[in-house]
Amino acid sequence: MAADSVLSAGGAVAIVTLLIFGYGVTGRRLGRWNLTAPILFMAAGWVISRIFTATPGEVDGVRLLAEATLAIVLFTDAAGVRPSEIEGERGPISRLLLIALPLTIVFGTFLASLLWPQLPFALALLLGAMLAPTDAALGAATVMNKAVPTRIRRILNVESGLNDGMATPVVLFAIAAAAGAEGVSAAESVSSALLEIGIGALVGVVLGFGGGRLVRWSSAATTSSVRGRTVATLMLPICAYAFSGLVDGNGFIAAFVAGTFYAAAWRGDGGKATLELAESVAEPMGDATWLAFGALVVPVLLVGLGWQEVVFALAALTILRMLPVALSLIGVGFQLRTVLFLGWFGPRGLASVVFALIALESLEATAGLDDVLATATLTIIGSVLLHGISAATGARSYGRWVRREQPTAEVVHASEPQARGRLSPINHDN
Repeated sequence: MAADSVLSAGGAVAIVTLLIFGYGVTGRRLGRWNLTAPILFMAAGWVISRIFTATPGEVDGVRLLAEATLAIVLFTDAAGVRPSEIEGERGPISRLLLIALPLTIVFGTFLASLLWPQLPFALALLLGAMLAPTDAALGAATVMNKAVPTRIRRILNVESGLNDGMATPVVLFAIAAAAGAEGVSAAESVSSALLEIGIGALVGVVLGFGGGRLVRWSSAATTSSVRGRTVATLMLPICAYAFSGLVDGNGFIAAFVAGTFYAAAWRGDGGKATLELAESVAEPMGDATWLAFGALVVPVLLVGLGWQEVVFALAALTILRMLPVALSLIGVGFQLRTVLFLGWFGPRGLASVVFALIALESLEATAGLDDVLATATLTIIGSVLLHGISAATGARSYGRWVRREQPTAEVVHASEPQARGRLSPINHDN
């Protein structure tokens, strides 16, 4: 059924808030049935798109919503990863971030070039990079499932909390290079992107560390309340993102770096409580982004899918991540089943959605860009469904194997990872 009526701004707000409210009061039960927020909100968005058409203002507002959400998520993910979480797992985490992530991008770029021989290299790199990072929130059902050894859950948690920020510069570089291929000077586009990244990083260092020290001082000097500190912390990623734009820097880099230096300003695990409001605000914003993705992007970009898009999506969800993970973990001591588990549970989510939206608005429409965005959309949908459905079952199966075999490297004592997402309190063994 085609959409035959226009959805007003007020109607959109009413629908979005009602759906978020409904999931808020039923999410725990739905999570036990493997119905995650991205699955439900993306599906709801698609249904809405079959009934209503959006106004131009709503379409234009999607990118702003998605970018603001990603900025807060990048900040909280980076700020939530404390040295204590990395200590003892420095080897595996460094391998996943510094070897597996770059290899995933390289392999994805190579496969894109093979499947679409006429595709410009910049667009092939864009596709490989935008689908490389994993989503911490989508992995919550696995990371917080105590059937899985704590060490493995902590490694997955830290990896997903940092790899989106590390992939961001590559995505921005690819978009800049693609813009150069469209007629703008390639050298000028790339140098401009690198300058934006550098300025954004500098803004992030100043606001993240300075803001963290101020919030910490206000706590010690009792000049602020607990609620006041959480509000102040929420403002930091928004301020970093907005201020970076004012000085021609990149807001995402600023938000990510700000989160990293905010954690450094506190030293140790202090200050985690100040992130609670930012994490809570990011959840409904993320829900709205998934809804908009399902309503405005999925119906358009999935038209006319070809075999190349399907092949790449299947590869992206399997070999393009699992092989780099396996290569990076050689010599760590993990059993094959553990390596496969770590490789499979790398869901693509919000970061990939936002990267696709940025590319859609930043680059001129071409057949190559349509192929890239359609492939990314199909991969994201597949990941939301497959990883969402398999999370609890896969974790239980892997946990039973660990209890039976007691593999030495996997059962090493480790502290609990930080909870992420609404499903974090659930123990699926219950």
